[in-house]
Amino acid sequence: MLELHQFELSHYVEKVRLILDYKGLAYRKVEVTPGIGQIDLYRLSGQRQVPVLQDGSQIIADSTAIAEYLERQYPDRPIIPTEPKLRGLTLLMEQWADESIGLNARKVLIGALNQDQSFRAALLPSSVPDVVRSLVGAVPGEFLSILGQGVGFGPDAIKTATEAIKRDLASLCFLLHDQPYLVTDHPTLADFAVAGMSMYLKFPTGDFLEIPDALKGKGVPGIADVGTFEPFFSWRDRLYAEYRKPLVGSSSSARSPNAINID
Repeated sequence: MLELHQFELSHYVEKVRLILDYKGLAYRKVEVTPGIGQIDLYRLSGQRQVPVLQDGSQIIADSTAIAEYLERQYPDRPIIPTEPKLRGLTLLMEQWADESIGLNARKVLIGALNQDQSFRAALLPSSVPDVVRSLVGAVPGEFLSILGQGVGFGPDAIKTATEAIKRDLASLCFLLHDQPYLVTDHPTLADFAVAGMSMYLKFPTGDFLEIPDALKGKGVPGIADVGTFEPFFSWRDRLYAEYRKPLVGSSSSARSPNAINID
């Protein structure tokens, strides 16, 4: 069976999980413990980032490389068109999703966590004691913003990322106005990349992720709750309903205690 080394809340991992489910491939999730677990991951793959896919003796790191491997090795239900123009458009949109939506969504989420105490507390694993949850929620947002400036997550960076995300979502709404998917009449790598990268903007409802119930359907204020972007999130909900395999009763999911790590 395929093994996916992951953080449950990695949006790059989510892109891969969407592809695996679409292709109907059984896989086992291997949750990587931040820190010590990443040392083991480095020994396995030569790098510390997730996702890493293990297929027998084959070790593939990076979500794009994994997608391309799965397409070669498991060609049923293809996700990369063969027609040159459609293929190029799919690959360009995947790169755009990874580098624009993916990176900016992380900054926007950090900004929301800085400002929204309940959102911050909800992100903690269910095993965290209530007293710790209360302490984390009570940390002033201004203090977190100051800390974030030193690592590129200050207010100015978050504002720029938020503006970029809003432009991206508006563009996606236009693209999806009169077509079911982004490139062809069936899902492609572009669709799964966009859907996965948008996870931090609004977490999907339903039993797709091992996250606290308080997080399901919750997202970044000013983005997830804005009617202008509802067509996009409705499209993503449909993509999940049709192709993402729920955790409950799923043989492809090895459920394990969840260490929350935004990567």
